[in-house]
Amino acid sequence: MASVPHISQNPDIRFLGKLLGDVIRAYGGDQLFRRTEYIRAASVDRHRGVEGSDAIDPGLDALTLDETLDFVRGFMLFSMLANLAEDRQGLLADNDVDVAAALERLEEHGVTRETVAEMLDDALIVPVLTAHPTEVRRKSVIDHRNRVAELMVLRDAGHTHTDEGDDIAESITRQIALLWQTRPLRRERLFVADEVENALSYLRDVFLPILPGLYNRWEDALGARPESFFRLGSWIGGDRDGNPYVSAESLELALRRSAQTALSTYLDDLHALGAELSISSDFAEVDADVLALAEASGDEAASRADEPYRRALSGIYARLAATYAALIGETPPRPSRLTGEPYPNPQAFSEDLRTIARALTRSGGETLASSGALGRLIRAVRTFGFHLASLDLRQNSAVHEVAVDELLAKAGVEADYASLDEDARVALLRRELASPRPLRVPHTDYSPETARELSIVEAAARAHTAYGPDCITHYIVSMTETVSDLLEVHILLKEVGLYRPGEDPHAAIMAIPLFETIGDLERAADIMGSYFALPEIAALVSGRGHQEVMIGYSDSNKDGGYLTSGWILSRASEALAPVFEQAGASIQLFHGRGGSVGRGGGSAFAAIRGQPAGTVNGRIRITEQGEVIAAKYGTPDSAAANIDSMVSATLLATLEPEQISPTDKQRFSEAMDEISATAFRAYRSLVYETDGFTRFFRDMTPISEIASLKIGSRPASRKTSDAIEDLRAIPWVFSWSQARVMLPGWYGVGHALQAFEDKGLLREMAAQWPFLQMTLGNMEMVLAKSDMGIAERYADLIEDRDLAASVFGDIRNGWQSTHDTLLDITDQSRLLEKTPKLDTSIRLRLPYIEPLNLLQIELLKRHRAGEDDPKIAEGIQLSINAIATALRNSG
Repeated sequence: MASVPHISQNPDIRFLGKLLGDVIRAYGGDQLFRRTEYIRAASVDRHRGVEGSDAIDPGLDALTLDETLDFVRGFMLFSMLANLAEDRQGLLADNDVDVAAALERLEEHGVTRETVAEMLDDALIVPVLTAHPTEVRRKSVIDHRNRVAELMVLRDAGHTHTDEGDDIAESITRQIALLWQTRPLRRERLFVADEVENALSYLRDVFLPILPGLYNRWEDALGARPESFFRLGSWIGGDRDGNPYVSAESLELALRRSAQTALSTYLDDLHALGAELSISSDFAEVDADVLALAEASGDEAASRADEPYRRALSGIYARLAATYAALIGETPPRPSRLTGEPYPNPQAFSEDLRTIARALTRSGGETLASSGALGRLIRAVRTFGFHLASLDLRQNSAVHEVAVDELLAKAGVEADYASLDEDARVALLRRELASPRPLRVPHTDYSPETARELSIVEAAARAHTAYGPDCITHYIVSMTETVSDLLEVHILLKEVGLYRPGEDPHAAIMAIPLFETIGDLERAADIMGSYFALPEIAALVSGRGHQEVMIGYSDSNKDGGYLTSGWILSRASEALAPVFEQAGASIQLFHGRGGSVGRGGGSAFAAIRGQPAGTVNGRIRITEQGEVIAAKYGTPDSAAANIDSMVSATLLATLEPEQISPTDKQRFSEAMDEISATAFRAYRSLVYETDGFTRFFRDMTPISEIASLKIGSRPASRKTSDAIEDLRAIPWVFSWSQARVMLPGWYGVGHALQAFEDKGLLREMAAQWPFLQMTLGNMEMVLAKSDMGIAERYADLIEDRDLAASVFGDIRNGWQSTHDTLLDITDQSRLLEKTPKLDTSIRLRLPYIEPLNLLQIELLKRHRAGEDDPKIAEGIQLSINAIATALRNSG
């Protein structure tokens, strides 16, 4: 497939596009190639404005169903390869800086590297992998794509052949041919176990190998060796909110497989280290501590009699192999010949490694100790422990209320807890938390729901014993609306010993509120203030030193629209800062971001850098969801760049002075309060107050067809309801993206900006205020990906033509006003005028997306008319896959 003339100047896209064209011709036949090329060229000419191109028949109607499926696959693969090429060139990260550059910027403001290193000793930066279903591609497809990326790296380096002797260009063609012949759609719905394995592939193949090396780079830049401030988190296997398939068994599976992955890697590293440290006592003085480890190892091989480091490592290996057997219940792939006691925790294992490192340092400097395999292994153990990634628990507050209500009733404490007001609930829960007596009554049957919740915390307690307390440290409470919602979690933890009462209470797992709706975000500071005012909670937080609060981007957007969501999230974060300061606790915000702009997506660097002053302080966690995981962490190179960007943004957000004056910030904030309120009213009026809007949405978009995709274990709705309120944010955003409306990423903004009278102030805010710059920049990208002409074709799917005309008219007018006011206040003549690389990226894709949309519309019509050819349903699902791939961050 030839590259798009005058649009793509990326040689990688041209190269990969040509190879894909060759593959389509070779494996799909010359006729398919010629038809695909004709459709492609006609669409490109239309988007370039070539004279007469609008009158040319694109040839879509001539495609048979089989040809349609092949055509859609071809365009999907081109988009995927174009994404790969852009990721390699860093086209979409113009404003990001790495840690070295961030340190230089901070030095310009008088912030020394010593200050940065001290801050990092108490910092925590965590990407949290979730199984939210927005990744439409199969793992097999992603694997072939990643192999192409690896081969392109070799090509960059001037190699013509792989290490195995294969020609690189032929190898890339082979991978593309495999992609062409690999089924892109899953035939079975994913189970939680599948999601666990998918996440482990990133943890094992990307994070484990690259993080120790990144720490080496950061240490060199800092001139210091900070604690392991960058760690990993996961929800996969522990996130039960609305997912009935997550259980105690899935929790234990996720933890066991993570531990198995970490320990297997350490064993391999130890084996390699044993081969490397061939130091003979005949030529080097050996520390007594190493000799003690060697003697205790039981390694009496004559060939290693003069090699104490190898003998010591043999003993360490034997102990770690025994640890593997004890935790995993299996013999490791490469068992030890020696017998060893399992390590009680990763700290004991790390201490043995550090004993060897200290001895090497004393005998000849740090070269052998701090760098190379030993230094990387020590850093890996400090970062990953035996658990690899901390697993969060998450459940809806309503579920906890039911479980606690039943526990209290069957214990004879309170017959109807659910009917109590908030003050009475808090008083009762505090009394129970102060008592060492458990609530659970032996030999009593509990409802399946309550038994399930108790089994989860029981599994968490067992995990703490097996893997250490770092394996589960966070318990997210979805839909937190009151203090009692948090206390109920402590009640459940107390039942299994993870909360201990007394003068110095202790909670091994932190209860974390998730504020999701606009109203809950506005009340967040008051709720946390009341929470901190409880003496037992104040003692917990004081002992821990920090408290986390999670803020939800997806549901707040669905609740209040794009602009209001972003502004209320910022306002809530700001309002929380003084509450935490008064409580003497460090604030740790957990940002529940998705891939699309409507769910908090966009540049992570810009998002972190744009946080209000005093709300980062070196501590931040961010969800990484669905297709974003593959895009950001699919290869070691892209993962390293994105991690480095995340760390540098955190440094700048914590230590760089504010970019605007307090006076300007006050003026801008007051203006944004007014703008946000107008946007909120406009959004709510359309989505929640327009008669028939739910029917309009479900008829116009492929929401029903998306729900049938095998892309996750979680149901599309929280309840068996058609209401927008009950629909999950992911399919809500995903559906609008497919129809090229992108409504969650802009609707209401045009109404608000147009109504605001002081346009001069708006232009000043857009030019100087990082918050508005980020907000408008993300929205501009969404507007550029939307297309009201194509969207109108989707509106033709709506049977009620009066409803279609009325609602779509409002949407189209809203888009136009948003478009026009954005260009006006940013001083541009067209969208993305000031970001030419992003403009090029999106314009490259538009000619490939339009035919996919037109084919999807036709297939939807036939499917909804009752045609039952399975190829129609397959074509719809394949088109969803292809459009999502081409649009990027659409879920």
